[in-house]
Amino acid sequence: MNRKLLLIVLDGVPWRNFRRLFGNLEGWVDTGEARVWKLRAVLPSISASCYASIHTGVAPAEHGCTGNGNVFRLSHADIFSQVRGAGGVTGAVAHSFWSQFFNRHPFDFVRDVEYDEPDSDTINHGRFHSMTGYGPANQMTPSDVDLFGTLTSLCLRFGLDYGMLHSCTLDSMGHRFFHDCQEMDHACLVMDEMLAPFITRWRQLGYEVIVTADHGQDARGHHGGRDPLQQETALYYFGEGQGPEADTVIDQLQLAPTILTRLGAPVADTMKAGAFLT
Repeated sequence: MNRKLLLIVLDGVPWRNFRRLFGNLEGWVDTGEARVWKLRAVLPSISASCYASIHTGVAPAEHGCTGNGNVFRLSHADIFSQVRGAGGVTGAVAHSFWSQFFNRHPFDFVRDVEYDEPDSDTINHGRFHSMTGYGPANQMTPSDVDLFGTLTSLCLRFGLDYGMLHSCTLDSMGHRFFHDCQEMDHACLVMDEMLAPFITRWRQLGYEVIVTADHGQDARGHHGGRDPLQQETALYYFGEGQGPEADTVIDQLQLAPTILTRLGAPVADTMKAGAFLT
Protein backbone atom coordinates (compact mmCIF):
# COMPACT_ATOMS: atom_id res chain seq x y z
CA MET A 1 0.00 0.00 0.00
CA ASN A 2 1.21 3.50 -0.83
CA ARG A 3 -0.74 5.08 2.01
CA LYS A 4 -3.25 4.35 4.79
CA LEU A 5 -6.77 5.78 4.77
CA LEU A 6 -9.88 5.83 6.97
CA LEU A 7 -13.39 6.54 5.66
CA ILE A 8 -15.85 7.91 8.24
CA VAL A 9 -19.51 7.79 7.15
CA LEU A 10 -21.91 9.77 9.36
CA ASP A 11 -25.32 8.62 8.23
CA GLY A 12 -27.91 11.16 7.12
CA VAL A 13 -26.20 14.57 7.34
CA PRO A 14 -27.29 17.17 4.78
CA TRP A 15 -24.80 19.64 3.34
CA ARG A 16 -26.21 22.55 5.32
CA ASN A 17 -25.86 20.76 8.69
CA PHE A 18 -22.23 19.87 8.06
CA ARG A 19 -21.39 23.42 7.04
CA ARG A 20 -23.42 25.14 9.81
CA LEU A 21 -22.87 22.90 12.80
CA PHE A 22 -19.55 21.04 12.62
CA GLY A 23 -17.23 23.71 13.99
CA ASN A 24 -14.16 21.50 14.37
CA LEU A 25 -14.33 20.22 10.79
CA GLU A 26 -14.96 23.72 9.49
CA GLY A 27 -12.12 25.09 11.60
CA TRP A 28 -9.71 22.68 9.92
CA VAL A 29 -11.00 23.85 6.56
CA ASP A 30 -10.22 27.44 7.62
CA THR A 31 -6.66 26.51 8.61
CA GLY A 32 -6.07 24.54 5.43
CA GLU A 33 -5.59 21.18 7.14
CA ALA A 34 -8.80 19.91 5.53
CA ARG A 35 -10.63 20.53 2.29
CA VAL A 36 -14.37 20.27 1.79
CA TRP A 37 -16.55 19.61 -1.26
CA LYS A 38 -20.21 19.01 -1.87
CA LEU A 39 -20.99 15.35 -2.56
CA ARG A 40 -24.10 14.15 -4.39
CA ALA A 41 -25.43 10.73 -3.40
CA VAL A 42 -26.74 8.13 -5.81
CA LEU A 43 -30.44 7.55 -6.33
CA PRO A 44 -32.28 6.28 -4.45
CA SER A 45 -30.67 8.28 -1.66
CA ILE A 46 -31.50 5.48 0.79
CA SER A 47 -28.95 4.22 3.29
CA ALA A 48 -28.37 0.66 2.08
CA SER A 49 -28.28 1.67 -1.58
CA CYS A 50 -25.72 4.36 -0.81
CA TYR A 51 -23.57 2.02 1.32
CA ALA A 52 -23.39 -0.40 -1.59
CA SER A 53 -22.51 2.34 -4.09
CA ILE A 54 -19.88 3.96 -1.88
CA HIS A 55 -17.85 0.76 -1.83
CA THR A 56 -18.55 -0.72 -5.27
CA GLY A 57 -18.50 2.52 -7.26
CA VAL A 58 -21.58 1.48 -9.24
CA ALA A 59 -25.17 2.80 -9.13
CA PRO A 60 -28.05 0.97 -7.41
CA ALA A 61 -29.56 0.23 -10.82
CA GLU A 62 -26.45 -1.89 -11.45
CA HIS A 63 -25.62 -3.47 -8.08
CA GLY A 64 -29.30 -4.13 -7.38
CA CYS A 65 -29.80 -2.85 -3.82
CA THR A 66 -32.97 -0.77 -4.15
CA GLY A 67 -33.39 0.04 -0.47
CA ASN A 68 -33.02 -1.04 3.14
CA GLY A 69 -35.34 -4.00 2.66
CA ASN A 70 -33.19 -5.47 -0.11
CA VAL A 71 -29.82 -6.33 1.44
CA PHE A 72 -27.72 -9.23 0.15
CA ARG A 73 -24.12 -10.22 -0.56
CA LEU A 74 -23.03 -7.99 -3.43
CA SER A 75 -21.31 -9.49 -6.46
CA HIS A 76 -19.33 -6.48 -7.66
CA ALA A 77 -15.72 -5.80 -6.77
CA ASP A 78 -15.44 -3.32 -3.89
CA ILE A 79 -12.91 -1.31 -1.92
CA PHE A 80 -12.31 -4.10 0.60
CA SER A 81 -11.73 -6.80 -2.01
CA GLN A 82 -9.45 -4.56 -4.09
CA VAL A 83 -7.34 -3.62 -1.06
CA ARG A 84 -7.11 -7.27 -0.04
CA GLY A 85 -6.08 -8.22 -3.57
CA ALA A 86 -3.22 -5.74 -3.30
CA GLY A 87 -2.07 -7.25 0.00
CA GLY A 88 -3.59 -4.66 2.34
CA VAL A 89 -5.34 -5.18 5.68
CA THR A 90 -8.96 -4.02 6.01
CA GLY A 91 -11.31 -3.27 8.89
CA ALA A 92 -14.84 -2.00 9.44
CA VAL A 93 -16.87 -0.72 12.40
CA ALA A 94 -20.40 -0.32 11.12
CA HIS A 95 -24.04 -1.32 10.84
CA SER A 96 -24.57 -4.98 9.99
CA PHE A 97 -25.66 -4.10 6.44
CA TRP A 98 -21.98 -3.54 5.61
CA SER A 99 -21.08 -7.03 6.82
CA GLN A 100 -23.89 -8.52 4.74
CA PHE A 101 -22.91 -6.61 1.61
CA PHE A 102 -19.20 -7.31 1.74
CA ASN A 103 -18.63 -10.39 3.89
CA ARG A 104 -21.51 -12.78 4.63
CA HIS A 105 -25.29 -12.78 4.31
CA PRO A 106 -27.41 -13.23 6.33
CA PHE A 107 -25.96 -11.56 9.41
CA ASP A 108 -25.42 -13.92 12.34
CA PHE A 109 -25.67 -12.18 15.72
CA VAL A 110 -22.97 -14.40 17.24
CA ARG A 111 -20.67 -15.19 14.33
CA ASP A 112 -20.62 -11.76 12.69
CA VAL A 113 -20.87 -9.19 15.49
CA GLU A 114 -17.09 -9.39 15.94
CA TYR A 115 -14.57 -11.23 13.81
CA ASP A 116 -10.89 -11.28 12.97
CA GLU A 117 -10.20 -13.22 9.77
CA PRO A 118 -6.71 -12.50 8.41
CA ASP A 119 -7.30 -14.63 5.32
CA SER A 120 -10.62 -13.04 4.34
CA ASP A 121 -10.66 -11.61 0.82
CA THR A 122 -12.83 -8.66 1.93
CA ILE A 123 -13.04 -7.45 5.55
CA ASN A 124 -10.32 -8.81 7.84
CA HIS A 125 -11.43 -7.22 11.10
CA GLY A 126 -15.14 -6.48 11.61
CA ARG A 127 -17.09 -5.01 14.50
CA PHE A 128 -20.80 -4.73 13.66
CA HIS A 129 -24.08 -3.80 15.31
CA SER A 130 -27.57 -4.52 13.96
CA MET A 131 -29.78 -1.84 15.59
CA THR A 132 -32.45 -4.53 15.95
CA GLY A 133 -35.54 -2.96 17.54
CA TYR A 134 -34.83 0.49 16.09
CA GLY A 135 -37.75 2.93 16.06
CA PRO A 136 -38.71 6.51 16.97
CA ALA A 137 -38.96 5.68 20.68
CA ASN A 138 -35.71 3.70 20.83
CA GLN A 139 -32.82 4.56 18.52
CA MET A 140 -30.69 1.50 19.37
CA THR A 141 -27.48 3.26 18.29
CA PRO A 142 -24.10 2.80 20.02
CA SER A 143 -22.30 5.85 21.38
CA ASP A 144 -20.14 7.31 18.65
CA VAL A 145 -17.13 7.72 20.91
CA ASP A 146 -17.25 3.94 21.40
CA LEU A 147 -17.29 3.40 17.64
CA PHE A 148 -14.39 5.83 17.10
CA GLY A 149 -12.45 4.12 19.88
CA THR A 150 -13.11 0.70 18.38
CA LEU A 151 -11.82 1.74 14.96
CA THR A 152 -8.70 3.22 16.56
CA SER A 153 -8.15 -0.03 18.45
CA LEU A 154 -8.32 -2.01 15.19
CA CYS A 155 -5.80 0.36 13.61
CA LEU A 156 -3.38 -0.08 16.50
CA ARG A 157 -3.83 -3.85 16.93
CA PHE A 158 -3.89 -4.93 13.31
CA GLY A 159 -2.22 -2.17 11.31
CA LEU A 160 -5.17 -1.49 9.04
CA ASP A 161 -4.32 -0.08 5.64
CA TYR A 162 -7.97 0.73 4.98
CA GLY A 163 -10.61 1.14 7.66
CA MET A 164 -14.15 2.43 7.52
CA LEU A 165 -16.61 3.49 10.19
CA HIS A 166 -20.32 4.09 9.91
CA SER A 167 -22.57 5.74 12.50
CA CYS A 168 -26.38 5.92 12.34
CA THR A 169 -26.80 8.42 15.20
CA LEU A 170 -27.53 11.57 13.22
CA ASP A 171 -29.74 9.80 10.68
CA SER A 172 -31.78 8.38 13.56
CA MET A 173 -32.00 11.79 15.26
CA GLY A 174 -33.12 13.37 12.00
CA HIS A 175 -35.90 10.82 11.50
CA ARG A 176 -37.07 11.38 15.07
CA PHE A 177 -36.77 15.16 15.48
CA PHE A 178 -36.30 16.45 11.88
CA HIS A 179 -33.53 18.93 11.21
CA ASP A 180 -34.58 22.44 12.21
CA CYS A 181 -34.62 21.94 15.98
CA GLN A 182 -32.47 22.23 19.08
CA GLU A 183 -32.16 18.46 19.43
CA MET A 184 -30.56 18.12 16.00
CA ASP A 185 -28.28 21.12 16.51
CA HIS A 186 -27.04 19.58 19.75
CA ALA A 187 -26.57 16.12 18.22
CA CYS A 188 -24.35 17.58 15.49
CA LEU A 189 -22.38 19.55 18.08
CA VAL A 190 -21.76 16.40 20.14
CA MET A 191 -20.75 14.38 17.07
CA ASP A 192 -18.29 17.06 15.97
CA GLU A 193 -16.80 17.27 19.46
CA MET A 194 -16.46 13.49 19.82
CA LEU A 195 -14.96 13.04 16.36
CA ALA A 196 -12.33 15.79 16.49
CA PRO A 197 -9.80 14.22 18.91
CA PHE A 198 -9.87 10.98 16.93
CA ILE A 199 -9.14 12.77 13.65
CA THR A 200 -6.06 14.25 15.31
CA ARG A 201 -5.00 10.81 16.54
CA TRP A 202 -5.64 9.10 13.19
CA ARG A 203 -3.58 11.73 11.42
CA GLN A 204 -0.76 11.20 13.92
CA LEU A 205 -0.93 7.47 13.13
CA GLY A 206 -0.31 8.30 9.47
CA TYR A 207 -3.82 7.97 8.07
CA GLU A 208 -5.50 10.13 5.50
CA VAL A 209 -9.10 10.69 6.60
CA ILE A 210 -12.32 11.25 4.68
CA VAL A 211 -15.44 12.29 6.59
CA THR A 212 -18.73 12.28 4.71
CA ALA A 213 -22.32 10.99 4.81
CA ASP A 214 -24.21 8.45 2.77
CA HIS A 215 -26.96 10.99 2.00
CA GLY A 216 -28.67 14.06 3.44
CA GLN A 217 -32.12 14.51 4.99
CA ASP A 218 -34.82 17.07 4.34
CA ALA A 219 -36.72 19.26 6.78
CA ARG A 220 -39.21 16.44 7.50
CA GLY A 221 -36.47 13.90 8.19
CA HIS A 222 -36.89 12.14 4.86
CA HIS A 223 -34.43 10.97 2.22
CA GLY A 224 -34.53 8.71 -0.79
CA GLY A 225 -35.24 11.12 -3.63
CA ARG A 226 -33.61 13.88 -5.63
CA ASP A 227 -34.33 16.87 -3.39
CA PRO A 228 -30.97 18.58 -2.71
CA LEU A 229 -31.47 18.30 1.05
CA GLN A 230 -31.89 14.55 0.66
CA GLN A 231 -29.17 13.92 -1.91
CA GLU A 232 -26.41 16.44 -1.13
CA THR A 233 -23.93 16.19 1.71
CA ALA A 234 -20.35 17.27 2.42
CA LEU A 235 -17.03 15.48 2.07
CA TYR A 236 -14.07 16.57 4.22
CA TYR A 237 -10.61 15.36 3.28
CA PHE A 238 -7.51 15.33 5.47
CA GLY A 239 -4.45 14.41 3.45
CA GLU A 240 -1.84 15.46 0.97
CA GLY A 241 -3.68 14.55 -2.25
CA GLN A 242 -4.50 17.12 -4.89
CA GLY A 243 -8.22 17.70 -5.43
CA PRO A 244 -10.57 19.75 -7.61
CA GLU A 245 -11.70 23.34 -7.16
CA ALA A 246 -13.76 24.11 -4.08
CA ASP A 247 -17.01 24.53 -6.02
CA THR A 248 -16.77 21.06 -7.62
CA VAL A 249 -19.63 18.67 -6.85
CA ILE A 250 -18.34 15.14 -6.30
CA ASP A 251 -20.35 12.15 -7.47
CA GLN A 252 -20.66 9.45 -4.81
CA LEU A 253 -19.50 6.88 -7.37
CA GLN A 254 -16.10 8.61 -7.36
CA LEU A 255 -15.40 7.58 -3.77
CA ALA A 256 -14.35 3.98 -4.43
CA PRO A 257 -11.85 4.73 -7.23
CA THR A 258 -10.50 7.71 -5.30
CA ILE A 259 -9.83 5.70 -2.15
CA LEU A 260 -8.18 2.91 -4.12
CA THR A 261 -6.05 5.41 -6.02
CA ARG A 262 -4.83 6.99 -2.80
CA LEU A 263 -4.02 3.57 -1.33
CA GLY A 264 -2.25 2.37 -4.45
CA ALA A 265 -4.66 -0.55 -4.97
CA PRO A 266 -6.05 -1.39 -8.42
CA VAL A 267 -9.33 0.24 -9.44
CA ALA A 268 -11.81 -2.40 -10.60
CA ASP A 269 -12.98 -2.29 -14.21
CA THR A 270 -16.56 -1.86 -13.00
CA MET A 271 -15.67 1.42 -11.26
CA LYS A 272 -16.16 3.83 -14.17
CA ALA A 273 -16.15 7.18 -12.34
CA GLY A 274 -12.91 9.12 -12.20
CA ALA A 275 -10.94 9.64 -8.97
CA PHE A 276 -11.22 13.18 -7.59
CA LEU A 277 -7.90 13.05 -5.69
CA THR A 278 -4.49 12.37 -7.16
